[in-house]
Amino acid sequence: MESHSSNRLPNRKRRRDGYCGEKGEGEPPVKVSRTVGLTDPAPFADQLEPATTPYKRVSMDEARQGTPQDRPVRVYADGIFDMFHSGHARALMQAKGLFPNTHLIVGVCSDDLTHNLKGFTVMNEDERYDAVSHCRYVDEIVRNAPWTLTPEFLAEHRIDFVAHDDIPYSSAGSDDVYQHIKAAGMFAPTQRTEGISTSDLITRIVRDYDVYVRRNLQRGYTAKELNVSFINEKKYHLQERVDKVKKKVRDVEERSKEFVQKVEEKSIDLIQKWEEKSREFIGNFLQMFGPEGALKHMLKEGKGRMLQAISPKQSPNSSPTRERSPSPTFRLPFFSKTSPPSSPPNHHASYSISEDEDDNGD
Repeated sequence: MESHSSNRLPNRKRRRDGYCGEKGEGEPPVKVSRTVGLTDPAPFADQLEPATTPYKRVSMDEARQGTPQDRPVRVYADGIFDMFHSGHARALMQAKGLFPNTHLIVGVCSDDLTHNLKGFTVMNEDERYDAVSHCRYVDEIVRNAPWTLTPEFLAEHRIDFVAHDDIPYSSAGSDDVYQHIKAAGMFAPTQRTEGISTSDLITRIVRDYDVYVRRNLQRGYTAKELNVSFINEKKYHLQERVDKVKKKVRDVEERSKEFVQKVEEKSIDLIQKWEEKSREFIGNFLQMFGPEGALKHMLKEGKGRMLQAISPKQSPNSSPTRERSPSPTFRLPFFSKTSPPSSPPNHHASYSISEDEDDNGD
């Protein structure tokens, strides 16, 4: 089975045909997840061999319909590209996608020209050349690009169209340096990316100057390298220590809040459990000691059993009654049998003692 096109060597010109999953005769459909990135930076124009074929511009209609693979539409985009950012990359992406077969040439102005006509740059020209050359949409770099495009420059680099945003760019004594390009029908407009530009980035740094100075001092840069005076250096170090103390205090406060929150949660949970246990205890107590509780029934049952044990049932009346035989009377010899008539009866005069006598009595 044939290998997929994603395994082929990447093409320097980034062919747009053949990467859309088109099916050829006898071949299965090809699915490509993403475009294969380039492994080398874009070359500089002065390092390429000059073209030998005659130069003839293509019209806008011809470019939109698509040109032969060996004759791509040559689109030129220029700029300063200081602090190369996503806004630059998006502009170049739009320029690259203007036509089905595009060769994107990017011109980067030198330091001298930029400083004289626009202002000081953060990156020097070599850094800016290198940054643009590593953008994936760029096919060729023109170093020391002119501020105003002349017919000779356009012919030298065989440029078909010039890509830039449509906002008039007033500079070098002109209301719009691209006016003659627009008049010649060679202008291809692109859109600016809102919210991002080199001026915006510099504004952020200037606005938070103290923050970034302290950041770099903390990372090992010296006050001399940052052009910071001795007093300001000490001030920044003091601010850094104060901020560290504030951060520790905030951390302690956050941990304290978390601790208090956990204690509150546990307290609420404990109170709920205590209430549940209290209800359960009260219910059990009432069940045992209440008016109709189990203890009352136990006491009643115990009382009944005690009464039955103390007072047993009487024998039935029908049972025969046993009569005891009278005991014989025993009289002491020193007491008289009868009391004198004149004397009152003496209750202690005689005692009768009952004994069981043998047959051989007195």
